[in-house]
Amino acid sequence: MARFNRKGTTKIHFLPAIAAGTLIPTAAEITAGTDYTANINAIDGWSLENQPIDTPDMASTFVSKIGGDDTAADSSLTFYEDSTADDVETELAKGTSGYVVIFSKGLTTGAKGMDVFPVTVVSNSKAYTTDNEAAKITVQFTITARPLFNGTVPTLT
Repeated sequence: MARFNRKGTTKIHFLPAIAAGTLIPTAAEITAGTDYTANINAIDGWSLENQPIDTPDMASTFVSKIGGDDTAADSSLTFYEDSTADDVETELAKGTSGYVVIFSKGLTTGAKGMDVFPVTVVSNSKAYTTDNEAAKITVQFTITARPLFNGTVPTLT
């Protein structure tokens, strides 16, 4: 099994629309989106979590569990703020809906690892600090429907 570093490989795009109910975007939908990869400082969440259900019974002192409801982790992207442009502030304004697409193994036709998250932006906040660091903006998302995990990157030509 070949290991790799996500930095320099993984790509993160925001797509305004995906027509297919399968959440597989077309090449045109990917092109219509924005590649934010080079602007991202930090990423948090972007996974499903399960709330197991306890199933105790009188036959044992061991409490077994079964799978329960799936929920999405709180998810956000932290961007470097641009000193002249306001792309993140306007394109990812609070209330904006779309799709965060994470190409975990790169944007290569036929590659597995495409994760698609239907989202709505719930917060877009600048981080103010006196620390010696680049200005940042954190965008918090709610995941609004079950994501697609490990999809195949479509043909991009």
